[in-house]
Amino acid sequence: MLLEHDSSSDIAVAVPSLLRDAVYARLREEILGCRLTPGEELREQELAARFDVSKQPVREALLRLEQERLITVLPRQGYRVNPVSLADARDIFRFREVMEPACAADAARTAADAALKALDAFREFDSGKMDFIKYNRAFHVAVAMCSPHRRMREEVANLVAQADRLVLVSIGAIEGRDPDRLIAEHAAIIDALQARNGRQAARLLRDHIADAEKRVVAALTRHAVIL
Repeated sequence: MLLEHDSSSDIAVAVPSLLRDAVYARLREEILGCRLTPGEELREQELAARFDVSKQPVREALLRLEQERLITVLPRQGYRVNPVSLADARDIFRFREVMEPACAADAARTAADAALKALDAFREFDSGKMDFIKYNRAFHVAVAMCSPHRRMREEVANLVAQADRLVLVSIGAIEGRDPDRLIAEHAAIIDALQARNGRQAARLLRDHIADAEKRVVAALTRHAVIL
């Protein structure tokens, strides 16, 4: 005998989950985009009022962000957006130097021709459509998405988003940041991928990320915006 399924219980479970995920996504985006600045204090009640939800989904979202080391819980006080740490900056870039070239090498071997051809959209940068940081993030994520490995793709997308926060904090102090040169480096990486030369694509991407690490770490250190 088939049992009737009461969908109302599913809805009751799904709604809080959707609220939590939506609050989490908004807060994470604002932290990584520096709209919630390093060191800023957060209160559950204020966030609940702002998002027009109860405190429960806010609390759950904040705990997820704590697990990602984006915020710190302050006992009996609230939460604080974590400052930019030089150690974290180095960790993020070093991890990217491993993960992204691996994705590129896999992409050169296995990606569909159409997927690699679509990367041509990043050979030029149109400042009228997006800022450079968004363009740069989209390029790195697009390359990773050509890899057949889902977990690697997702991890790269997360790392690139976290690196954006480092760039935003230090952008006024970065020396040697030449968009034309960076776009040319992107084009060379695309050329290697489309030629199915995984070794060259991986090497170019690794060097590209290592250069970015040097610029950002130097800027963070020079202007003392770190712990």
